[in-house]
Amino acid sequence: MQLTSIRTEGDSIEIIDQLVLPHTISWISIESPQGAYEAIKSMKIRGAPAIASLAALSIASYLSRATKQTPTPAFLDSLGSLEAHLTPIFDHLYSSRPTAVNLGGAIARLRGVLASAKEKQTSSVAYDGADGAAAAHSSVESVVQGLIAEGRAVADEDVGRNKTMGRIGAHWILDNAQKNGFDTSNGLNVLTVCNTGSLATSGYGTALGIITHLHEVGKLRRAYYTQSTPYHQGSRLTALELKTLQIPSTMICDSMVGSLFQHESIHAVVVGADRVAKNGDTANKIGTYNAAVIAKRHRVPFVVCCPVSTLDLSIPDGSAIPIEYRPPIEACLVRGRIVSREGGGGIEEAAQAIVQITPDLALEDHGVFNPSFDVTPSELIAAIVTEKGVAERAPQATSISVSEVS
Repeated sequence: MQLTSIRTEGDSIEIIDQLVLPHTISWISIESPQGAYEAIKSMKIRGAPAIASLAALSIASYLSRATKQTPTPAFLDSLGSLEAHLTPIFDHLYSSRPTAVNLGGAIARLRGVLASAKEKQTSSVAYDGADGAAAAHSSVESVVQGLIAEGRAVADEDVGRNKTMGRIGAHWILDNAQKNGFDTSNGLNVLTVCNTGSLATSGYGTALGIITHLHEVGKLRRAYYTQSTPYHQGSRLTALELKTLQIPSTMICDSMVGSLFQHESIHAVVVGADRVAKNGDTANKIGTYNAAVIAKRHRVPFVVCCPVSTLDLSIPDGSAIPIEYRPPIEACLVRGRIVSREGGGGIEEAAQAIVQITPDLALEDHGVFNPSFDVTPSELIAAIVTEKGVAERAPQATSISVSEVS
């Protein structure tokens, strides 16, 4: 059984609240694009592919419901009013998590449907006069249906490409290990960072999809994963997914990566991505860069796995990637199940709490540095896997040509 981040039925959308996992399974109904914005911003849902899917689905559901209302909302009267109504909604959704390019890509696809319809309308009116104008007005319904279909397609496409990436990435890692003389008969040890499985996507996962595929074909010895503080996506979410899939795994603290490489044979590090620049520089969960530096020191191949939608060929390198900074207080807090050490250390199954683990720091005066992402230079990356194939860094090269897998 695999977990899932989003479930839909007709126009209804629900997400699993990832803030209370793994101890509580709570599904939240998303009733509007504003509800999607709030869920993404608060990190009730996270992972670049998953938030793109939710944003697109929220638009599709919103429009589908609007077409069934009586009277019909005024913004459905014309293409111009539809565009005027949706543009600020698109802008607002995009502002929720600006580092993740998948979100911008999903919204760009929806904008593209509108732009194409507007271009056709202009041509029709110019060519056919009044008759063209009447036809253009009647086509608003078809544009809305096109937006609904495109929004749902964003989510539907994700699972299939994730399985493709899992297979391609697993084969590359196996081939690379064999080329370097490793005995793969007993399987490989692979380290990952953050959470990149079904909870971060619409299903199967990116980097965790590679690990899952290795397990499915009997070529994984053990998966290692970092806690990924301060949100603990590793210790809360990746741990839950690996346990659910019954994949042999070991959690390590973020600061233990170097020690792990010193004491265990690690055959690869696989991570996801929130944005990849044209030269291969990769933005991902904070702590990814640390792992890449240590992997380079120990000659462990560092592999990025992401869909084509995560590649941003419009920016030359990582210096142009916008980095989101989370509220400082978030780095001072942890959430978890209450454990009593009195009377034998019993556990209260349902009770959770958020506790502050630091003294009162100067939160508004640079007392806490809390970026959500860091950028790993492409010179530290061995390969970037997408559903189109693998882009490898040539020996001694300091960049990766990601356009060949875009």
